[in-house]
Amino acid sequence: MGRRWDEIDTDAKIWIVPGSRMKAEIEHRVPLASRAMAIIEQMAEIRTGDLVFPGQRRRRPLSGAAMGAPVSGATVHGFRSSFRDWAGEETSFPREIAEQALAHATGGAVERAYRRGDALEKRRELMQAWANYCEPARAGNVVALRKQP
Repeated sequence: MGRRWDEIDTDAKIWIVPGSRMKAEIEHRVPLASRAMAIIEQMAEIRTGDLVFPGQRRRRPLSGAAMGAPVSGATVHGFRSSFRDWAGEETSFPREIAEQALAHATGGAVERAYRRGDALEKRRELMQAWANYCEPARAGNVVALRKQP
């Protein structure tokens, strides 16, 4: 989670991952859902350095293991796999949009040579749908129960 503040465009609601940090070494634009933006705004209030999600060690990002800690046994790749399964089985978004959201190359070499765009707005809709799925709105008559200590 080495997300840096200078990679976040809050006006456009995009996280721009530099190619140097991507497996394919190609810049990846990530549209940020409204909940992601709310979390970023909260983190901005307690900002302590260049990292959006700092770890316990100075100038070190939050680790992948810490990402899964709230969900026992979860991994970053597990989250990605869950997203892909959900997109393919529960939505009508095209396969290419889901794959592009994961920064996966799709199609043959000729198709990729002619496809110049990154379907940002279609991916923005997909990411908002995913955010809504992960954190559905509570009905006014639902009371959240907490486990007693």
